[in-house]
Amino acid sequence: MATQDYTRKLTAILSADVKGYSRLMGEDEEATVRTITAYREAIGSVVQKHRGRVVDSPGDNILAEFASVLDAVRSAVEIQEELKTKNAELPDDRRMEFRIGVNLGDVIHEEERIYGDGVNVAARVESLAEAGGICVSGTVFDQIESKLPLGYEYLGEQSVKNISKPVRIYKALMDPEAVGKVIGEKKAEPRRGLRIALAVVTVLLLIVGGLLIWRTAFPPVQVASVEKMAFPLPDKPSIAVLPFTNMSDDPKQEYFSDGLTDQIITGLSKVPHLFVIARNSTFTYKGKPVKVQRVAEDLGVRYVLEGSVQRTADRIRITAQLIDAITGHHLWSERYDRDLQDIFAIQDDITMEIMKAMRVKLTRGEQARLWGKHETTNLAAYEKYLEGRAYILRFTKEDNAQGQQLLEEAITLDTGFAGAYAFLGWSHFFDARFGWSKSRAKSTKMAFEYAQKAIEMDDTLDYARTLLSAVYLVKRQHEKAVAEAERAVALNPNGALVYNTLAGVVGCSGRWEESIIYGKKSIRHAPFPPLTSFHWLGRAYFMTGQFDEAILTFEKALDRNPNYLPAHAFHAASYSSLGLETKAAAAAKEVLRINPKFSLGSYAKTLPYKNKADIERYITALRKAGLT
Repeated sequence: MATQDYTRKLTAILSADVKGYSRLMGEDEEATVRTITAYREAIGSVVQKHRGRVVDSPGDNILAEFASVLDAVRSAVEIQEELKTKNAELPDDRRMEFRIGVNLGDVIHEEERIYGDGVNVAARVESLAEAGGICVSGTVFDQIESKLPLGYEYLGEQSVKNISKPVRIYKALMDPEAVGKVIGEKKAEPRRGLRIALAVVTVLLLIVGGLLIWRTAFPPVQVASVEKMAFPLPDKPSIAVLPFTNMSDDPKQEYFSDGLTDQIITGLSKVPHLFVIARNSTFTYKGKPVKVQRVAEDLGVRYVLEGSVQRTADRIRITAQLIDAITGHHLWSERYDRDLQDIFAIQDDITMEIMKAMRVKLTRGEQARLWGKHETTNLAAYEKYLEGRAYILRFTKEDNAQGQQLLEEAITLDTGFAGAYAFLGWSHFFDARFGWSKSRAKSTKMAFEYAQKAIEMDDTLDYARTLLSAVYLVKRQHEKAVAEAERAVALNPNGALVYNTLAGVVGCSGRWEESIIYGKKSIRHAPFPPLTSFHWLGRAYFMTGQFDEAILTFEKALDRNPNYLPAHAFHAASYSSLGLETKAAAAAKEVLRINPKFSLGSYAKTLPYKNKADIERYITALRKAGLT
C-alpha cells in the first residue's frame, strides 16, 4: 500500500464571513438562510469568473483559492461591489455584510480541501476587516501595491495563532480618491539606511536566484493568440496532452511514457465537460522542440499538458505541468517519485488535478465511471499491454504480429484484462483489413470474438465498441454497426476515433448528412487526422451532391498518400458529376495507374453501402469518367 502523499503549493487564499451572522439567524432563520444561499451563489460566480475555486463554505464562511494574487483581490473587490448592490435592496437590519481577507501562502492540498498556515493567516486577516471591507496580508500587498486601482491603509503587524512572526496587514481602500495612496506606513530612518540597503541587496540576490531556479523549472511561455488559432476555441475547457518525454536511459522505454500519455488522454476524454484533442494529433509533436503557444494555435485549445517519465526497475519519477496558453500561466505542476506499482494511482491523480485546475466538476456518476476500477492492477500484464499496443499502432505486418504476442502474454498474466482483449481484437481486424493473414474471414471472426469478450468483462470500453462496430460493418449488419458506434460515442464524448467510426457507419447506412456532422467532429478532435477521416467526410460530401467540397477533402487525403486509390476514384466521380470531363479523365487515369486491373464490377462489390442506389450513383459517375 502506497503511503499518502500531500501536495503543497503557494496559492492565494480568500477567506470571507458574515459580520453579525448569529444575530441575523436569531432574528429570522429562514430569511437568513435564503439570503446567504443567494449570496454564496453570487460569490461563487465571481470567484469562478476570476479563475478561482471555492474550496469550502461551512456556515457563513467561504474559503476560495486562486493561482493569481491579482485575481484573488480583483474577485474580493467585485464581490463587495456586487453584495453592496444586493444589500441596498434589503432593510438595514437584514443586510448581510461580508468581511474578506486575502493572503498569499503555502497550503497543503488533500483531495478537495486545503490546510496549513496560509489558510490560518487568511482567516486572521479577514477577521480584521470591516463589514463590507477587504484586508490583505503583507505578502499580498507586496505583489499588488501598484497593479490595481486601490489605495491601502497600513494596520500594523498582527499576531496570528500558531504563527511565530507577526503578519503585516493592509486595509484595501476602494474609494476612487484613494487610488495609489498608502497610508500609515513608516519610512526607514537615515541611520538605518545601510542596514536596509544590505537587506535589500540580500533579498534581490535571493529573488534573482529564485527566478533562475523558476525559469529553469518553468521556462517562460509565449502567449497564444486566439485570433491565430486554426479552430475556434470550444465552449468548454479544451486541452491537448503532449507525449510525455522518456527520460530513462533505455530508449526502448518509449512505450511506457507513450502509454502513460495515452491513459491520461483516455481518462480525460471520458469527461463530457471537457474538450480533448486525440492522441494521433498530439503525437505529431513527439520528439520535436515545440512551443506551447504553437501547439495551442495549431490545435485550437486553451490548455496544454506536458511532462516527462523516468523509470528504473522498481521506481518511477513523473513530472507534469498544465499551462494556460492564453495567459502563459502555469496552472498546476507536480513531481511524483514513487514505487513503479503506484503508476495506476499516479495516472488517476494527474487526471484529477488537471480537472481541478480547469475548474471542471464531476457528478458522482461520472466520478464512478472515471475512477471506479482499473482494467488491471497486475503491473507485468500492464507493461505487456502498453508495449503490445505500441507495436500494433505502427501498422506494419511484422509489428502487428509482435503486438499480438505481447497482448497474449498480458492476458496470460491477467485473464480478466479487458483492454488487452480489445486491442488483441484490433490486431486481428488489421490482419483482415490489410491482408496480413492467410484468411481474412478467420481474422475477422477472431476480432469479433475478442471484442465481445472484452465487452463482457467491461462494457465501458469505447475502443471495444468501435471494434465491434467495424466488424458489423464488414458483415454488412448496418443497424448493429451504428448502434455500437453510438454506444462508443456515449462512453467517450471526446473520442476522435469513435466519431470517425460513427461517421463511417452512418454513411454506409445511407445517413449521409449525419456522416458529415460526425466527420467534422472527428477532425476537430484530431486536427491532424488519419486518412480515413478525410475518406468518410469526402465520401459524404459526394453522396450529398457537394462535389467541390468532396474534391477538396480528398485532396487532403492524397497529401497523406498520393497512391490512395479511393481518393482518385472519388475525384473522378466528383469531376464527372460537375461536367469537368478532362479532370475526370485525369483522375480515372490515376486509378488505373495504381491498379491496372481495376474494374467497376469488382470495385462495386467492395463498397459496404446499405442502399443500392448509393452504389449505383457512385458507379455511374465513375463510368462517366471513363472507367469500365
